[in-house]
Amino acid sequence: MSLHRTDSNVALEPSRRIFSSSCVSGLYAITPDEFDTTVLTRKVEMAIRGGARLVQYRNKAASLAVRGQQIATLLPLCRARGVPLIVNDDLVLALELDADGLHLGGEDGDITAARRALHGGKLLGSSCYADLERALAAEAQGADYVAFGAAFPTATKPRAVRASLSLYREAKSRLRVPIVAIGGITLQNAASVLAAGVDAIAVISALFDAQDVERTAREFSDLALRR
Repeated sequence: MSLHRTDSNVALEPSRRIFSSSCVSGLYAITPDEFDTTVLTRKVEMAIRGGARLVQYRNKAASLAVRGQQIATLLPLCRARGVPLIVNDDLVLALELDADGLHLGGEDGDITAARRALHGGKLLGSSCYADLERALAAEAQGADYVAFGAAFPTATKPRAVRASLSLYREAKSRLRVPIVAIGGITLQNAASVLAAGVDAIAVISALFDAQDVERTAREFSDLALRR
């Protein structure tokens, strides 16, 4: 029985990959609110060609049916290139479509319960905003990585609490899991959070709104390699 009705006729790639937290590094591409699946797929493919190590499917505006169809379309693309596709916020949808992982915000579900529900080799991430204690708890509950932000002012979440560079440095010294910086990251400011010790930089607008997504992804990836 289907856990969620996605109304998708897209066949999933049968091969399965097991991912570990070691893949949480470099450019972490997070999808925009794009309703056109063809456009979204092309942009994600360009981001991966440019070096994105992870892709998170995030679409706050689309219906459940559209989200399911888009995830089902992106999964074979990502798997063919060895890149995990992580679903934002929706455990049931991630399980139904056998996505490669789940990312939970502060109000989106229990880390411990999600860890129990996800099969082995599935990544679990947690948004920790500017709260190191939340991150330590998420690590203890089974999160494979934690994200702090907003690193910089961001149009996606204009009221988000800012995470300071000193927070990233302290988190790096106290956490064993990879650390992701998110929020307002651009080619002009990414070097500063990378220098603070983050493992990955999560980018939405500066990547997917770029005129050349592949080249922009490569430039972000090169910054991560040069740190």
